[in-house]
Amino acid sequence: MIFHPARIGLLNKRALIRQLRKDGVASRAGLARALGMSQPTAGKIVDELLTQEILEEVEGAEANGDHATRLGRPGRQLQLNRSQPSFLGIQLGVSETRLAELPLGACDENDWHFSFHHDAAAANPAAAWEKQLRNVAKQLRSRKFLGVVLSVPGIVDESARRILFSPNIHWSESADLCAAIGKVWDAPVLLVQEERALALGYLTLHPDQEDFLLADFGEGVGGAVIFGGKPLMHPLPISGEFGHTPVLGNHRRCGCGAVGCVETLLSTSGLLKSFAAAHPRQTASWAALQKQLAENGVEPWLAQSLDAAAVALAAALNVLGLRRVVVTGNLTDLPPTVLEYFSGAIRGGAMWARFGEVECVSAPRNRTAGLVAVGIDRLILPEAEPKLSRGKNAATKLVK
Repeated sequence: MIFHPARIGLLNKRALIRQLRKDGVASRAGLARALGMSQPTAGKIVDELLTQEILEEVEGAEANGDHATRLGRPGRQLQLNRSQPSFLGIQLGVSETRLAELPLGACDENDWHFSFHHDAAAANPAAAWEKQLRNVAKQLRSRKFLGVVLSVPGIVDESARRILFSPNIHWSESADLCAAIGKVWDAPVLLVQEERALALGYLTLHPDQEDFLLADFGEGVGGAVIFGGKPLMHPLPISGEFGHTPVLGNHRRCGCGAVGCVETLLSTSGLLKSFAAAHPRQTASWAALQKQLAENGVEPWLAQSLDAAAVALAAALNVLGLRRVVVTGNLTDLPPTVLEYFSGAIRGGAMWARFGEVECVSAPRNRTAGLVAVGIDRLILPEAEPKLSRGKNAATKLVK
């Protein structure tokens, strides 16, 4: 295969940025060694990225892998730009929207600067949402961004910037949220499915873990798959929806229209509903649930729900050929015995566990890091996405 020089330059820039994500701070020489580049090549890339304000120079000690002892003042080090926000990140939740001004190099998941609740009683929820965005825009420090990255739940056609189906936010299906954002901010707008954003956030913070299935539990239940350091691509704009796997004997109606989905058991509201049914004399609060499980361990009602989710995840591991599950969301807030039980149940159904190791780890959410990763990949260093004509046709059929 012959690569065009421009293509090689793009790949080198991507590799250098990925190395800086991993190291945090590094020298030019350290980056050249880590990437196997000549110092002139690495230096040329660095100079271009500095000119574009993607990188910035800082004073500091030698970075990872560059420990040679030197006399005098420490040399100038490089990092992704942390001095100014490059992207506006927006998270569309079930009842609340959060916003954050995001620099390229610093992504603290707790640093959402603004939020507002959706006006569920509005005659036109999308118009009310846009109006609230305008109110927030007046309070932001920055007026210009390289792009706006919107994280949304549901079945999402990211290339067409369309929400095809959203079980818990049905009003968003008929709304052109990207167009609404474009009326408020003069910048490109990207749409990303929220589980993919979470998975990319985990990958950003753990760049050595390039193959995993992320399972998130919160207002809904869903997942995303990372293969070879990239989100798994499909002909259809759908993946990781294990939360909508039906559970025999479960008669709860799900927001997707089906009956018995895993999500109705292990979403935050589902857990509290099951807890209330098992302990009718107790107040069904999250704190009460945590206390009950801390004192009594995994109770039968919870074990049944965890087993159901574990079957779906183990089946996914077997089909996809993966051996690592990353759990984020509300299950990580429960006593450790819950995740221990859940991990054991997943391993019990995973074929690879018969003769190899299947890893189940918990991690905090870091959606903001994922939104920045999406912005870098699609706006700063864009790479043409494969044309999936079958997916486009299938998506059209889905919404007819």
